[in-house]
Amino acid sequence: MAEVPMELARRLVGANPARLTVRGLNWGPQGMAPIVRDIDFSVEPGEMLAVVGPNGAGKSSLLRCLYRFHRPSQGAVLLDGEDIWALKPRSIARRVATVLQEPASDFGLSVAEIIELGLTPHLDQFSDPAYGPVEDALALMNLTPFAGRDFGSLSGGEKQRVMIARALVQKPDLLILDEPTNHLDIRHQLEVLDLLAGLPTTVIVSLHDLALASAHADRVLVLEQGRSVQLGTPLEALTPDNIRRIFAVEAAIDSHPATGRPRFSFHLNSSDP
Repeated sequence: MAEVPMELARRLVGANPARLTVRGLNWGPQGMAPIVRDIDFSVEPGEMLAVVGPNGAGKSSLLRCLYRFHRPSQGAVLLDGEDIWALKPRSIARRVATVLQEPASDFGLSVAEIIELGLTPHLDQFSDPAYGPVEDALALMNLTPFAGRDFGSLSGGEKQRVMIARALVQKPDLLILDEPTNHLDIRHQLEVLDLLAGLPTTVIVSLHDLALASAHADRVLVLEQGRSVQLGTPLEALTPDNIRRIFAVEAAIDSHPATGRPRFSFHLNSSDP
């Protein structure tokens, strides 16, 4: 992906990066205590925000509220100032694309056909899909040789790259990804996050890997037990004290000699039981 011109990526995203605002967000299953509570933050147009936190912190639940899967029990999610639940589903689909961490189903379609599904929100009953964006997405994600392959025959990492390509073809003004690097090897993790960081669109991505979040995100939102406990640049949010308290590990932080971004080394505290 690094060899592909960024102009190719720019052709695949929306022309108007969105501003997302979250106000007093609470959500939980009906009749149960909220899983995410009192969440307030905003993401500026073109910004990349990483959402981090230990297992069970509420990262996936928060993202499901952002892409209109869960309706908040309190509060609101605003896309450029409009409540997403006041917008029509088709309008949301034209502006917001998602990549989920759950393995994609085997639809019995080829790789190119799966990616082509990303064009659906922009079509009407009389229009035919243009294949150019699909070819661009295949090239961008190094998937051109797989275009005719059955989607179900791919590895987990290959499937994940296909789903990212499908989301890009959707031309999103806001791209939301839930653990997109889970099934990827180290090179593809770095390539995908470099790509996301360089896209001229707004990106919100949940990550387990604090080093990847720090190396690529503009800002980091730290969740703990469903609450936002820190929001800031990687160095502001991922301090040794915060990492010790929230993730129960010790961290040493320096600057990466090649990128200048924060670099982390982790170890268990020898006094821990």
